[in-house]
Amino acid sequence: MDMNSLSPLMPTSPLSMINQVKFEDEPDLKDLFITVDEPESHVTTIETFITYRIITKTSRGEFDSSEFEVRRRYQDFLWLKGRLEEAHPTLIIPPLPEKFMVKGMVERFNDDFIETRRKALSTFLNRIADHPTLTFNEDFKVFLTAQAGELSSHKKQGPGLLSKVGQTVRAVALSLRGVKSRPEEFAEMSDFIEAFSQKISLIDKISQRICKEEREYFDEMREYGPIHVLWSESEEDLVDTLRGVASCIDRCCRAMEKRLSGLSEALLPVVHEYVLYGEMLMGVMKRRDQIQAELESRLEAAAHKKADTDLLTAELGRLEDRLECANTALKADWERWRRSMRSDLTAAFRDAAARNVQYYEQCLATWESFLMSQTDLHTKEPSEDKP
Repeated sequence: MDMNSLSPLMPTSPLSMINQVKFEDEPDLKDLFITVDEPESHVTTIETFITYRIITKTSRGEFDSSEFEVRRRYQDFLWLKGRLEEAHPTLIIPPLPEKFMVKGMVERFNDDFIETRRKALSTFLNRIADHPTLTFNEDFKVFLTAQAGELSSHKKQGPGLLSKVGQTVRAVALSLRGVKSRPEEFAEMSDFIEAFSQKISLIDKISQRICKEEREYFDEMREYGPIHVLWSESEEDLVDTLRGVASCIDRCCRAMEKRLSGLSEALLPVVHEYVLYGEMLMGVMKRRDQIQAELESRLEAAAHKKADTDLLTAELGRLEDRLECANTALKADWERWRRSMRSDLTAAFRDAAARNVQYYEQCLATWESFLMSQTDLHTKEPSEDKP
């Protein structure tokens, strides 16, 4: 409830409050299910873009129906993310995948890229749905339920251009001014974010490089099987052995392909998502500092009596409440995010380790079986020559 108080644009209904309490008390209780699928290409005279079908199923009373189906493009996701940041400046909003610019026709969109983005967009929406506060945001509800025309009308109801420009200029001025001193817990939080961002970025680069090099190794290994089969055609005495080697190589390649597929689907996306989380966390901390900087600026003005005392007193009270709510929201979300981060990264690396062990065990079993068959074959051959 402290988090919701940050957003004057998002009143909390009694039903939403009840649902939120249930969500926090019963983490296994889920009443909002979102699926992102069926990417579709669109080509216009101006641009080329992809839309995704979003199916929402829910049992919440504040929804007009139990199931909704809409189509959204990447720009719509960006709008939602921006609105969530405006409404909840110090909550940790899940990151979106980076924008990918493609020149030319839509056919140039790589299928693998589209599928990777689809999964990332699905993760983005489901993380919001699982968040105890963001899940009840009105813009999120509109995003999931409104048809294209209705969504466009809703977007126009946001702050006007001049208001946005004014807010941006003010935010830049406050960020340049900085804060005199962060509270110790937020200073430690900032240090953690900086160190975490550096380390996870390095892990991301290393993981990407390892997968790239192993993919190249896999492509090279695939050629050895046919080479041994071709070789066996010119070596009459080694036909069975060479074909056996070719079979082993083929089985190892299939195991490696499965392993690489698992790493690409289970490890790399998780690591890269937390690279984006690092950038998001820096933005959250910056917005918290802007609130503190604004309060400090007003306190200085009050000390020098540079403005109407009564107005300053009222504004100072409002800014103090705003900063307290922002700090409370960030601290609560910070602990929630750290638990999620540890769980996600631990699961991803354990899964990767298990896949590696399984792969090497399969390769070892394949070659050991082949060597045993060759040993048995050569052991029997001398006895067959005896009278």
